[in-house]
Amino acid sequence: MHVLRAPGVRVVATPEAIDAAAWQDAGPGADEFEPLILRFAPDEAFAVGATGVHLDDPEAIIEPELGYTAIMFPVDEFIDVVLPRMEWAVAPTRPAFCQGSIAGVPAKLYIDTTGAATVFVMAAYLDDFLSRLPVAP
Repeated sequence: MHVLRAPGVRVVATPEAIDAAAWQDAGPGADEFEPLILRFAPDEAFAVGATGVHLDDPEAIIEPELGYTAIMFPVDEFIDVVLPRMEWAVAPTRPAFCQGSIAGVPAKLYIDTTGAATVFVMAAYLDDFLSRLPVAP
């Protein structure tokens, strides 16, 4: 398990504008992601690691998002530690993005093509989330 900050850009706009968005990235750093676009809803996206965005929607809301922390799990840890603490089904396709409660904490889950998983929780919930897992950070 690896824990790091997950700053990015949050956008509320038309689904078509988000689909065609051009995300900016200032480059990788020690605590940064390459942009990873998570669609919270058809009209809402969170681009983890992005530093800006260009899109065609004059009514769009574009704001920095600094509230999330990412907890990264290799496949075996995800299966042993996270999956048993989920009360909802994970999409069978990879990559996958799901949302729900994990260990009683509101979370977003991204599973990459290898089966490794990243759980995104609000930073305020990080200690609570980690205390409910049987692993040391």
